Amino acid sequence: MKFLVFLVINFAALGLGGFLIGNPGDNSWYQSLHKAPWTPPGWVFGAAWFTIMLCFSFYMYYVSNKLNPKAVNTFYILFVIQFVLNVIWNPIFFKWHFVLGGLVVIIMLTLLVAWFTYFGFKNNGRLGLWALPYMAWLVIATSLNAYIFFKN
Repeated sequence: MKFLVFLVINFAALGLGGFLIGNPGDNSWYQSLHKAPWTPPGWVFGAAWFTIMLCFSFYMYYVSNKLNPKAVNTFYILFVIQFVLNVIWNPIFFKWHFVLGGLVVIIMLTLLVAWFTYFGFKNNGRLGLWALPYMAWLVIATSLNAYIFFKN
């Protein structure tokens, strides 16, 4: 049951973020930007985020079941912060065209997910592997956001 809760929350973040901006492919502002040469095709974003949220749901489920009672509240607060950062990046970048603000948010999200990954490896052995797809994607996404900031 707890796994389903994490799954619903993680996919709700994707849905909410998408709802707040619509389809970036139809966004003329985004289409007009000078994007990084390594920007993947649009379909990759959907496939990547599906995989990321599935893996991160497993991560949250497994790690939260192994937490000592003193760490549970902090862990869940960080999860909520991750959720908020993930969702708010979308309108900051795509709707309000505040590229620097988006870059700041995505850097904070990347650092937080780096902490989740580190925590998973340090305290739960291989469970950090479940957070690695999120971490890897955020490094790519941060580089894409940074490229747009510096080249536009």
